[in-house]
Formats: sequence, C-alpha cells, structure tokens
Amino acid sequence: MSLIIKTDAFVRDEIMQMVARERAVALSAREWKHRLAGYGYSIRDTDDGKYVLEKLPNRVALCELPAELFN
Repeated sequence: MSLIIKTDAFVRDEIMQMVARERAVALSAREWKHRLAGYGYSIRDTDDGKYVLEKLPNRVALCELPAELFN
C-alpha cells in the first residue's frame, strides 16, 4: 500500500487512518491539505506523479500516500 520511509508500521497505520478520515470529511483536496497542516503534516507531489506525506516544519518524508485518496 505505501512505502515507509522514517516510521514504524504501528505509527504509520495511525497516521494513515487520520489522513483517510480527514480526506473523508474534506470537501476538496485543498481543504484536506489545509486540515492536515493543522495536524503538522503536508503533502508533496513528486516528479513521478506520486504523493508523499511529510512532517512539518522540517518536511521530513514519512510515507507515500495511496492514489485512491486523491480520487
């Protein structure tokens, strides 16, 4: 599902549940990104069309996000 870069599986699962929950209540991708920023996360678009969840303020990459969240 996603590539873990700097975290363990338990933390990743909790973060992914929060990200998916926030996507479900957001009306747009822009609102979703704004809501995630409130939790201290951002989404970066990569050159190959993937999305990476990052921890703010240092923009440390945590994991790739599944494409189904962006549909």
